[in-house]
Amino acid sequence: MKNMELHSLTDTYTLNNGVKIPVIGFGTWQTPNGEVAQESVEAALNAGYRHIDTAAAYGNEESVGEAIKKSGINRHELFVMTKLWDADHGYDKTKKAIDTSLEKLGLDYLDLYLIHWPNPAAMRNNWAELNAESWQAMEEAVKAGKIRAIGVSNFRKHHLDELMKTAEIKPVVNQSYLNPSDLQPEVTAASKEYDLLNEAYSPLGTGGLLGNETVGEVAANYGKSPAQVLIRWSLQHGFLPLPKSVHPKYIAANADVFDFEISPEDMKKLDGLRGASKLANDPDKVDF
Repeated sequence: MKNMELHSLTDTYTLNNGVKIPVIGFGTWQTPNGEVAQESVEAALNAGYRHIDTAAAYGNEESVGEAIKKSGINRHELFVMTKLWDADHGYDKTKKAIDTSLEKLGLDYLDLYLIHWPNPAAMRNNWAELNAESWQAMEEAVKAGKIRAIGVSNFRKHHLDELMKTAEIKPVVNQSYLNPSDLQPEVTAASKEYDLLNEAYSPLGTGGLLGNETVGEVAANYGKSPAQVLIRWSLQHGFLPLPKSVHPKYIAANADVFDFEISPEDMKKLDGLRGASKLANDPDKVDF
């Protein structure tokens, strides 16, 4: 889909299995369970978002589910994604984790389920084997109608290569830390090689790019906010951004990105911001 053919939050990309996914998702990473998570998801749904991203590790699946239930929106109009956490890798644990997430969310099925990390510290010696076991459980959940599509998060090429050796069902997405501070060309190239959609968590650089001078200058060119420009940048790279906020004003503003296009010159300026904002060090990323 060409960038200027995107008109709204309900426009979709088509995944490699034919499932359609809304081009912007509402992220809930670091959003605490309880009123904050529930009200922010409610605000997102009221603003027109139909794609919600959560994870077992976020600890807010219950609140996301409550917001979905309270909204009254037809389930088939929504795209809900969650993820398998590190402690649940392996066949039996993954089967249980899928059911637990469904129960917490109050849903009969998930639209997308991801392996959150490929190589957690506790499974350094047998990560490939455990990923393969988890993938088998996820494939069985797809065949059972519990999940519509399965994918990965934070996988690099060697992780994808190993997974593909045993996978019967191809992953559809790779969710990674993608924004102008880190384009991760090797990761995005590997995803493209396997026909995976690149999802961008922290498209605003965990907020670190909002005050960047170059981002501000580009935003001024279009009469847009820095956040809107960063989200638009992600779309123009063919990524699927997952912006997050707990403020209804910003949640709505983050969706107002369909009435302008960043010029090639300004895209190059933004692409040049490598290292301007870095995700905090995560022990699970060591020895990737």
